[in-house]
Amino acid sequence: MTAVLVAPPVSEPVGLQDAHAHLRLSHTLEDGLLTRLITAARQEVERISGRALITQGWRLYLDEPPKDRIIRLPMAPVSRVDAVNLYDADGTQIVLTAEQYVADLVSNPARIRLCAGCGTSLRELNGIEVEVTAGYGDAPEDVPAGLRTAILMLMGFWYERRNMVEDGLLTGLIPHGFAAALSPYKVLKI
Repeated sequence: MTAVLVAPPVSEPVGLQDAHAHLRLSHTLEDGLLTRLITAARQEVERISGRALITQGWRLYLDEPPKDRIIRLPMAPVSRVDAVNLYDADGTQIVLTAEQYVADLVSNPARIRLCAGCGTSLRELNGIEVEVTAGYGDAPEDVPAGLRTAILMLMGFWYERRNMVEDGLLTGLIPHGFAAALSPYKVLKI
């Protein structure tokens, strides 16, 4: 399965004011750096946890349906399934109606079960395309405090060690307690 971000979040779950308070900064001279670090920390938290924090759109591509016809979605929380499309051997798009699949957005991971008979005679590559909207909401306060704290931890860690980041020495280093802070939020891999 290939997942492609098609509609990135329009804001970050942590703002400059939060970053200033966390770092105890009283100046705005490094706001550009802080903004980049916040975005990078959010992306790392999303990558490790498998969660979309602020509302965003994703498109998933599968070559063929799983044997049990259940597509397990690689991100959470999924708020809605926007479209399920199949492509036949000729490349003709077949738009599935809501009656042709069942969406379970409560499970971890969220999943979609295709109806019996769906997905036969598909093109060899990317025969199934699923579009979903994921994320906790549009506002920072919609994101659980634990995930926002993890972003601040990582952003602060990188900020304090920025010379190591520039020299390429920080790759793979995370602050103590960061993995534990994210562990309750990780999307299960099956």
